[in-house]
Amino acid sequence: MHRVFAIIEREMRRFRRSPTLIVISLVFPLVQLVVLGYAFGGNVKHLKLAIVDQDGGIPAVKIHELGNAVAANARTFDMIPYADQGEAVTDLRNGRVNGVLTIPPDYSRRVLQKNTPRVALIEDNTDSFVTGTLAAQVSILMASAGRPEVVVQRTVAHTTLDVVEVYPYVPYIQYLLPGSIVMSIFMMVMIGGGIIFIDDKARGLHEGYLVTPITKFELIAGFNLSGTLKAVLAGAVLMTIGSLIAGIPDPFEPLRMLRLLVVIVLTAFSLISLMFLLMVRVTDPLVPRAIFGVLNTLLYFPSGAVYPQQGFPQWMQWIAVVDPFTYSVHAFKCLLLKNTGFEAISFDLLYLTAFSTIAMTLATRLFRRTL
Repeated sequence: MHRVFAIIEREMRRFRRSPTLIVISLVFPLVQLVVLGYAFGGNVKHLKLAIVDQDGGIPAVKIHELGNAVAANARTFDMIPYADQGEAVTDLRNGRVNGVLTIPPDYSRRVLQKNTPRVALIEDNTDSFVTGTLAAQVSILMASAGRPEVVVQRTVAHTTLDVVEVYPYVPYIQYLLPGSIVMSIFMMVMIGGGIIFIDDKARGLHEGYLVTPITKFELIAGFNLSGTLKAVLAGAVLMTIGSLIAGIPDPFEPLRMLRLLVVIVLTAFSLISLMFLLMVRVTDPLVPRAIFGVLNTLLYFPSGAVYPQQGFPQWMQWIAVVDPFTYSVHAFKCLLLKNTGFEAISFDLLYLTAFSTIAMTLATRLFRRTL
């Protein structure tokens, strides 16, 4: 048994010499518990509801007042007034608002005549969590608008809410597809980039680079570009196969494929730049394997890939603001589920480009040409 104990002692000594691995091993279960506990089932709040009031009468004003009360108390949505319905629907398609509540010109007259007054809620039904919450809250609001404030008041009729869905029915498997594409890119970045990079360094294969006149920037650029190519290949394969499995309409439309390819390339480059920034000073080959799970949880779930960000606590929403996953998932949702153009994802592309530039610059400065 002394041979077995010798092996055990060696492995424990090796584990003790890596304090980073010990901390990650202890902290990761707690991080996963907290993040996953808040990533599902939270109350969706602060949705953006555009309201187009084409009536302007007293009953319409009451809807405004009730909506402002919801925004101030339950905070399920924030009302944004629009003068033009076409502009509101355009912003809905581009993801700037979550729904459009339209009050028609004859609403007040129909209320006074008790002639079935109606309003319309136009929804972006690509996110069933958001649309369900928004429709339920607006239905309650309409019921309150039609309820008499005084028992003897007889001129108020109940308002009917017409829900209009902008897009065809979106199955949950299609809703998860954007996040799955980003996750496949991330896994290739970690396995085909980060882990191999550290393993080669541990085996001494990088010593050959140190005796050449190659600059630090050229080394980092070479590593990043090779990792990006691997990740782009993984993302393109999953995008193609996943679109067919999920039943995405017209998955091989040339313009859509071009836009998707642009997002895949920028996503891959931003994640590979992040990986090298994190690994540029790491020498222990066990660290990237341990940190993979932590990054998986911290980047994937707050991005809104499986549940809308409006249901997260404030601290998770701050993670989502700086998380490159957030912008990649949003871009893929716009292109795959809505078939929008570059206008809807312009900020996502800008953020991924800036993130890649900053991460690569920092990684180059931190890279050492010494053993």
